[in-house]
Amino acid sequence: MHGARGAVVGGVRAPTDDTDYDKGPSGFCDRGWVRGFRGRYEPPLFGIIFILGAVGNLLVVWIYSTVRNRLKTMTDVYLLNLAVADLLFLCMLPFWAVDAAKGWEFGVGLCKLVSSVYKINLFSSMFLLTCISVDRYIAIVQVTKAQNLKKKRLFYSKLTCLAVWFVSALLALPEFIFAQVKTDQDGMSFCHQIYWYNTFNRTKILVLSLQICMGFCLPLLVMVFCYSVIIRTLLQAKSFEKHKALRVIFVVVLVFILSQLPYNSLLIVEAKQATNSTDNCEMQISLDVAGQVAKSLAYMHACLNPFLYVFVGVRFRQDLLRMVKMCAGGLRTGGWSKAVPKRPSVMSDTDTTPALSI
Repeated sequence: MHGARGAVVGGVRAPTDDTDYDKGPSGFCDRGWVRGFRGRYEPPLFGIIFILGAVGNLLVVWIYSTVRNRLKTMTDVYLLNLAVADLLFLCMLPFWAVDAAKGWEFGVGLCKLVSSVYKINLFSSMFLLTCISVDRYIAIVQVTKAQNLKKKRLFYSKLTCLAVWFVSALLALPEFIFAQVKTDQDGMSFCHQIYWYNTFNRTKILVLSLQICMGFCLPLLVMVFCYSVIIRTLLQAKSFEKHKALRVIFVVVLVFILSQLPYNSLLIVEAKQATNSTDNCEMQISLDVAGQVAKSLAYMHACLNPFLYVFVGVRFRQDLLRMVKMCAGGLRTGGWSKAVPKRPSVMSDTDTTPALSI
């Protein structure tokens, strides 16, 4: 029965999803306006994010697989995996766009798959951004150690990426377990998380706390520590390009905070509400709308990553320009050149500027 708490899901008593209807002082809180807002707001925005993100991340994969031929540094490995994670995440957006506009039409199995794959790539992206900050810390602050372990670092980076994907898959298990297709009283189906019912909604609080701590707080703390030490090191260094490197750091950290903090703040509010449900219908609707906007802002990080971590890099821009010139030359001569342009000698990844700007 729609709207009744304590629905049975998979033999376990679970509360109904609160996205559509919730109890208020005068009965049920009709949140149909939120659904309408989501249907108008999310599909076009997700389309823009999908196109920009796909172009940027495919370009990253293309450059790494053609111009560079092989992964030479730890950061190369992390950036390639980050691009793959972002691409897989972007592939989930069309499903969520259809869900927002028409409801979920793909069945329970695909609901679980899309939800879990989305969360795997969310966690892996955050962890890979953390790995990049640690690698830059080692390359700039621990220069001698980085030089001595250069070959081993590349091997360790590949093992680290395997660990990142494995841990991300484990952290995404709740999405696979709790994702269900729910039909509202208007006959529209939606893919939602329906948590097991227990005292104070402990399951929901645990899942949300896990996402907040592992998907935001831990990466943010590591990034702030690493980049703080890097900034101090750069300020002491006599480098003509240190100011550019500092700007890159500030932009990277600022964009991460601005895109992820609003969404995770609302997750904290949601976890708090799970311990003490409110009957304020207007507050629920306001939080729903704010949640949709904050979630979309967090999703934009997938299309910003190539510009923040790759396109600002001197070496990558040189590779891209050489590739464009090669293609243009091939068009002028009436065919495509089969020769891949060779990269000129580059500085070590432990030098200040290449280590920061890739």
